[in-house]
Amino acid sequence: MSQVVVIDYGMGNLKSVHRGLEKVGAEVLISSDPDEIATAERLVLPGVGAFEDGMKGLTESGVLPAIKEFVLTGRPLIGICLGMQMLFSQSDEQGVHQGLGFIPGTVKKIPSHDDAGFRRKIPHIGWSALLLPAGRSDWSRTLLTETKEGDFFYFVHSYMGVTESDTDLIAECEYDEQMIAAVVQKDNITGLQFHPEKSCGSGLRILKQFADS
Repeated sequence: MSQVVVIDYGMGNLKSVHRGLEKVGAEVLISSDPDEIATAERLVLPGVGAFEDGMKGLTESGVLPAIKEFVLTGRPLIGICLGMQMLFSQSDEQGVHQGLGFIPGTVKKIPSHDDAGFRRKIPHIGWSALLLPAGRSDWSRTLLTETKEGDFFYFVHSYMGVTESDTDLIAECEYDEQMIAAVVQKDNITGLQFHPEKSCGSGLRILKQFADS
């Protein structure tokens, strides 16, 4: 049975992530212990809320060095929702704040108006389909190998990650004519802007692939 550590740093959707991973057969440990985090087989960084609060929680809980140590091992890590955003270099949410820097790029607010000047409802809440970005022909060697283009996932967010490199952008979704980074990946690190644990069978397939990776 695969073993997954979910990081507890004072904010995050821990229980639903825990249940989702258990449904796919993973042995799940919720932990704020740096040793357990650094030596985990697989690591999940969940999160809901503001970027600055999330980074403050990681720092004050003392888990930040352990996360960085884990990443150097090459073992798989996924960030979910705010957890994905904190993987980026920085965020423009309520000022400029430094992130973990694992995914080069910036987290920016979803534009409040479309190109025609019509107001876009923020936050983006609901089901959106995953799409292949321009220049990418498939999802091989990613956590989306069991996902079909057009499969729907559940999103709740007001900010979006913008990668510096197109190669780090794995999947997008379209929200009211705005393209949004839905999945990013660099080496052993994957970020999911949506909530796989709330995305029914489509999300559970991703969690299972992660747990079996």
